[in-house]
Amino acid sequence: MRKNELERALQSIPPHRNPRPSLEQYCTPAPIAADVLWTAMAFGDIEGRRVVDLGCGTGVFAIGAALMGAASVKGVDIDSQAVADATEAASRMGIDAEFMTGDVKEVQWEADTVIMNPPFGAQRRRADRPFLEAAVRLAPVVYSLHNASTTPFLEKMVASLGRRIAFQKSYKFQIPHLFEFHEKKKKDIDVVLLRIC
Repeated sequence: MRKNELERALQSIPPHRNPRPSLEQYCTPAPIAADVLWTAMAFGDIEGRRVVDLGCGTGVFAIGAALMGAASVKGVDIDSQAVADATEAASRMGIDAEFMTGDVKEVQWEADTVIMNPPFGAQRRRADRPFLEAAVRLAPVVYSLHNASTTPFLEKMVASLGRRIAFQKSYKFQIPHLFEFHEKKKKDIDVVLLRIC
């Protein structure tokens, strides 16, 4: 599958029906999601691998990993409606994926690769920490998107978890006007993809 084909496929996955600000439910834009998956593929972390998407939302990373030849894909999210929508999208696309409603701290799956877009901590400070802790517990390789301004803090956190950041890539992440407290029609945020080993 070409990158532009992957991007088109990911664009067909519906966004959150009723996004909650407390969960920072901003869908990863298809061009960014496709590039993250393409990057992971280039490192040999998708094809034939067991891939887990923590905080999977409507399933963009899990479904994308399946389209790129992952041996198995699983996703977990605390929002049962998002999990139902991810399950429906995977089924519609003919993808065998397992989605579960639950807290990432309780996930016991074994994986080769975790790919995730955790909360940035804009609503709850350090909301990304449980995601990172779960990710490094589940898999030897983690791909995670974060607010770029938090990179120095993340480097220390990752080191405290006995891991290192082996690769970084920057993106402009567009946040649409979703909630009442948003003052602009859209806002671009600098985000960074971390490959943690």
